[in-house]
Order: sequence, then structure tokens, then C-alpha cells
Amino acid sequence: MAAAVQDVIMLLGDSITQGGWEPGGFAQRLAHVYARKLDVINRGLSGYNTEWAIPVFEQCFAKQHEQQHVPTVRILTIWFGANDAAIKPSPQHVPLPDFISNLTHLVHMVTSSSSAHYSPKTSIILISPPPVNTYQRDADLQSRDPPKLLDRTFEVTRKYAEAVVEVGERMKIPVLDVWTALYDAAGRNERDLDKFLWDGLHLNAAGYEVMYEGLINTIKEKYPKLHYDELEPVFAPWAEIKWDDPTESLKARRTVREK
Repeated sequence: MAAAVQDVIMLLGDSITQGGWEPGGFAQRLAHVYARKLDVINRGLSGYNTEWAIPVFEQCFAKQHEQQHVPTVRILTIWFGANDAAIKPSPQHVPLPDFISNLTHLVHMVTSSSSAHYSPKTSIILISPPPVNTYQRDADLQSRDPPKLLDRTFEVTRKYAEAVVEVGERMKIPVLDVWTALYDAAGRNERDLDKFLWDGLHLNAAGYEVMYEGLINTIKEKYPKLHYDELEPVFAPWAEIKWDDPTESLKARRTVREK
């Protein structure tokens, strides 16, 4: 019932999005700063690529303007590429042109008026995959029983990150370039990415810190009306309740100011 009266932020992605609920993760921090204003729905799916994400998203994202008692997705983050960039023969691998097509399709599902999932009130942010620390990743895979071969490369992942930026520019959708943000924070040294990745692929608390700050800055710059400081709580603060006759003052209200 709470979700029916409170709009949401939806996080669509792979294990790096799923891990956003971990202590220090970005989803956990979003839920805190947007408390009583927007709920956070984490649809991070460990191991998924864009090919597998599309049919899942079709089920998760209702047609916003036709469904009753369905909250409006106000912010949608789409964070893929880490698995698409896996090298053959990995079943997660998605060729770069297909990755670009899939990412474009996910955006069109929300932004195209002819789409069954059209949602004009949803603001999208694309997020690039982080860089891979192949030294860490190789050590992690070699430590497994049985050992596994390195499944990702630094340069291939860079190309997928660049593709996300290009899709955002072409479709006029804001992009959070996590690849560049983390690589710059590591002094543009692949080995020093171990400060931000716990296994060469997934973000640790420090990595999520960089990502979270970038995400909040993107919202503030590109969608300022959706920044948590600009939103009203759905239910009135306790000091605004009319204590003698509280019913009217306790009705849910729209937290986002419509144009």
C-alpha cells in the first residue's frame, strides 16, 4: 500500500546494482536521503546482460499512465555493460552493436509514446560499467576451485563504457560515466583500481561512494526538481499535523511538483 501512494526510483542493472543494498552501497544511501519522498526499488539482477534484462523490464515496468494504484517511476537508472563486455566464450557476452541496440531499446521503451511502457514522467539516467582491474580479477578467478580463465579485459570494458556515453549523447539522456570517474580516482592506473573494487569487477564501499556522489550530482544538475532537497514528504511532517482533527492533514500528497 505504501508504494501505491509513494512514487519510486527504480534501479535496473546487474550484480553491481544488486550490490547497492550492501552496507555503504548506493541504493541503501538513496533510500536514506529519499526517505518519505521516493521509494527505491532495486532491480539489480546478478549476472544479467542487456539481452536478458529486456524481457524482465517489460514485466517490471508497468504502463505508467494506464495502471491504477501503480506508483510512478520518477527516476530510472539503467546500469549495464559489465557482463555484456565479458569475452567469448562467456554466455554473458553481448556483441557491442547488440549492446548498443539493447540499451537504445530499453530507453525507447520508456520514452517512445508508441511504447506499451511509455512513461513521460520518468527521468532516465544511463550509467556506464566501471573499469575492470584485470590483475585483481585474474587472481580471483585463479583462486577458485577449479581455477577459471580471465573473462574480461580492461580495453573491451572501456569500449562498452564509451558506448553508453555515446548512446546517452545520441538520445539526449544524462549519463553517469562511472568508468571515467573511477579510473580518474585511481590516478588512471589500472592496478590502483583495487581501492574501489573488491574482486576486480564489483565495487567496494569506496567505489560505491564515488558512484553515489556522481549520481546525486547528475540528478542535481540534470533533474534538479527530483533532487531530494527539492521534494516534499508524501505525508506531512508531524509538526504540520492538525492535532485536533488530523485526518485531512494526513492525506498523502504528491512529492514532485508537476509543471
